[in-house]
Amino acid sequence: MSPSAAFLKYARQNTPRYTSYPTAPHFHEGVDARVVSRWLTDLRPDARGSLYLHIPYCREMCWYCGCSTRATRRDGPVATYTELLLEEIGLYAERLAARPRIDHVHFGGGTPTILSGVQFSAIMARLRAVFEISGTAEIAVEVDPRLFSAGKARELAAAGVNRASLGVQTLDPAVQKKINRIQPAQSVANCVRDLRDAGIDHVSFDLLYGLPGQTIQSCLDTVRQALAFEPDRLSIFGYAHVPHLKRHQRLIRDEDLPDTEARIEQALAMNRAAREAGYVPVGIDHYAGPDDDMAKMAATGTLHRNFQGYTTDRAEYLLGLGASAITRTPSGYAQNTPDVVQWSRAIMSEQLATVRGIALGPEDRLRGEIIERLMCDLRVDISALSARIPDTIPMPSMDDLLEDGIVHREGNQLTLLEENRMLARVVAARFDAYAPSNGTARHSPSV
Repeated sequence: MSPSAAFLKYARQNTPRYTSYPTAPHFHEGVDARVVSRWLTDLRPDARGSLYLHIPYCREMCWYCGCSTRATRRDGPVATYTELLLEEIGLYAERLAARPRIDHVHFGGGTPTILSGVQFSAIMARLRAVFEISGTAEIAVEVDPRLFSAGKARELAAAGVNRASLGVQTLDPAVQKKINRIQPAQSVANCVRDLRDAGIDHVSFDLLYGLPGQTIQSCLDTVRQALAFEPDRLSIFGYAHVPHLKRHQRLIRDEDLPDTEARIEQALAMNRAAREAGYVPVGIDHYAGPDDDMAKMAATGTLHRNFQGYTTDRAEYLLGLGASAITRTPSGYAQNTPDVVQWSRAIMSEQLATVRGIALGPEDRLRGEIIERLMCDLRVDISALSARIPDTIPMPSMDDLLEDGIVHREGNQLTLLEENRMLARVVAARFDAYAPSNGTARHSPSV
């Protein structure tokens, strides 16, 4: 079934992904290491936190990649980075008023599984020495199935990992060649088997649409093959072609990319396939089994969204460790430099590597809460939030969205119609006070 003209109209609009508000392009140099140190010191001793650790290395560069990473065939840079990451953990811990409880730990990249078993265990030991990692904490690692083995699975399990997120992207061999990621389905099958044999039962898959050479049929074939492995969760993202920001994406030919309507039809087809298989849609691009915690939190309006996407993490703050990582506190956001050399120099000087960020005022918090609820729940009661957050904002113009049947409004309650859930970014953007009025922002298409 083809998308409606109204759906196409809004799906073509470029909007932020809203994994934060304000979004990262609005961070500035006024937030530095001294500012974020003060924010950390000001955290309540009993506030619960979560951790994100960024490993910015891969064995080779996938041409579609939008992450902050670099390719290396040598182990030396990874070893040096690991030693400095251990130091950085201590720098953050000593700025906190207490030894906080941590309920979520996420290793992202890059390719975190490029770490040796010894390196990964050393990082986990250091985290446990300075933080109280709860016995029920989710410890998640992003996995490249091409760089995996039964031994690696056992090492991760021994270190406490209980969730693995696999970068599957596509199982079409022809598309894999066009993005420089040759990954046979058998390598995915072996990875899933090794993880589960080691006791890591929670497995998530990441898939992409809009890649060069993809068709609706190849997208559906990938979804069906992926679902045969019975992952707990499935993420279906649109490829963001931003060669002006990621030089390696210039290796992807523009003429190989599906046009806007074909891209949207791929997204809708994959969405239907996941639903028909019994997965519950979560937000705009996640799917979970009906008994999964993510599906349950989505149903009760308690789901959250951060730089890893949709999450069950309810922590009051998140510490971002490693080059390019972003810390979130009630006071604001702070980002480390993505330059590994600059990051290394800061850590060796016993300084935080913060280079930019943004402080949050009452209006930012209210707008951020509205945007998060729209992105997570597809609805928001602005009056209810305004009663809890000491600020108020006017309802932005929604006339076109109402007239086109994208949203329903009753007073200060706004709801996306179910068939338009993928357009949540478009509605959220109406509440973005930082969005340029001239439409020059360079973001990826909403679908």
